[in-house]
Amino acid sequence: MTGSLNKYLAELLGVFVLIGVGSMAILSSGGNIVAISFGFGLALLIAIQMFGSVSGGHYNPAVTLAQLIRGEIALADAVGYMVAQLAGAILAAGLVAAALGVSAVESTVVGDGAGLGGVWVLALEALFTAFLVLVIIRVTSEGSAATAPVVIGLTLAVIHLALVPVTGASVNPVRSLGPAIVAADYTDVWAYIIGPLVGGAVAVYVSRFVSADDTGAEDSMAEAAETDA
Repeated sequence: MTGSLNKYLAELLGVFVLIGVGSMAILSSGGNIVAISFGFGLALLIAIQMFGSVSGGHYNPAVTLAQLIRGEIALADAVGYMVAQLAGAILAAGLVAAALGVSAVESTVVGDGAGLGGVWVLALEALFTAFLVLVIIRVTSEGSAATAPVVIGLTLAVIHLALVPVTGASVNPVRSLGPAIVAADYTDVWAYIIGPLVGGAVAVYVSRFVSADDTGAEDSMAEAAETDA
């Protein structure tokens, strides 16, 4: 039980770092997309380095759902992770509110900047979350532990460069929900919750399909080599 509590605390603190640093990047940069993108990307890298060895460094319910589908985490722990992640997000937004006021938190709430509507927001958030989770699955499954935090952080930064002007670039349900709760602004929040969760689930099955193809190709090459011999 103590081990699980340590993991939940690590997830809470990791999300607190991710959203706290990312929110301050939004507020201090004057809306500069590059600063915001690397603020979130580097914050994720730092959070993984700080607490990833304890919990696996999910910091995102979409990642936790993907790991649940893959059988890498038990259902009870997955629920605990998600609760801890939401708590970390609320605490980070609450700190911003305490220091700078609720109006500052309102500036960090993700929103449909391109006026696409909730359905398109959901679709784009699902797609780009799938990209993020696919990268996480691949780099953590291929023994790239040393470089994984850098690759994952840069992936999040690139996603922000692409999505900030369009959807606000959440790709993480608690990234949206934490500030929304503190600011009491729930505009299209459903899309920012469902979209990333769908994307995380889809990423698992895409990864399995690709991995199956890789295995098939390797088997064919092995058979060809044996025939030649």
